[in-house]
Amino acid sequence: MNPLEIPEIVIRRLPLYLRALKRMTEEGQSVTSSQEMASRLGISATQIRKDLSYFGEFGKQGTGYDTAFLRAQLEAILQVSKHWKVAVVGAGDLGCAVLRYSQFEDGGFIVAAVFDRDSQKIGRQVGHYQVLDVARLSAVVEEQGIRIAILAVPAEEAQAVANSLVEAGVKGILSYAPVPLELPADIQVHYIDPVIGLQGMTYYLSPS
Repeated sequence: MNPLEIPEIVIRRLPLYLRALKRMTEEGQSVTSSQEMASRLGISATQIRKDLSYFGEFGKQGTGYDTAFLRAQLEAILQVSKHWKVAVVGAGDLGCAVLRYSQFEDGGFIVAAVFDRDSQKIGRQVGHYQVLDVARLSAVVEEQGIRIAILAVPAEEAQAVANSLVEAGVKGILSYAPVPLELPADIQVHYIDPVIGLQGMTYYLSPS
């Protein structure tokens, strides 16, 4: 099936399934079912089966799924059976928090470079990473073959930095900046905004 024919919401659920399967294989569980995955993830078994059916038949009725096999298939579909190099732009509080996240490599990603424009941050060591001058962004991204970036810069800087990333060859951007980016249609942009998430939750809460 053409990837463009698969709903984006389905693609966004696949990493949840993969995470659950990783935990199962690490626990030594060799077989699972859509019902068990549903109980772990809070997603209906019917929805899980429907999502997986976009990519083929991975299990048999009555016997469930081979956990290791399904995990490998999802890793291949999501292209995380190899490691992707990632650039982090912004070494402030948020950027440093991102760099301290320990699960990147396990998820198929390696932070290859960190950039900032602040002279007081450039050259500083953040964990295993040395902060580079953002002026070197294009050269380093091209040299390292980096295709994914995490944007942790103020809103007013986000568009210019994103433009530089795209010009250097980046094809996917995970943005923490609270502003929409205007980029070519072939660039994948996903946004993370805690305030938006909280506001979507408070709708369901009873007023105090």
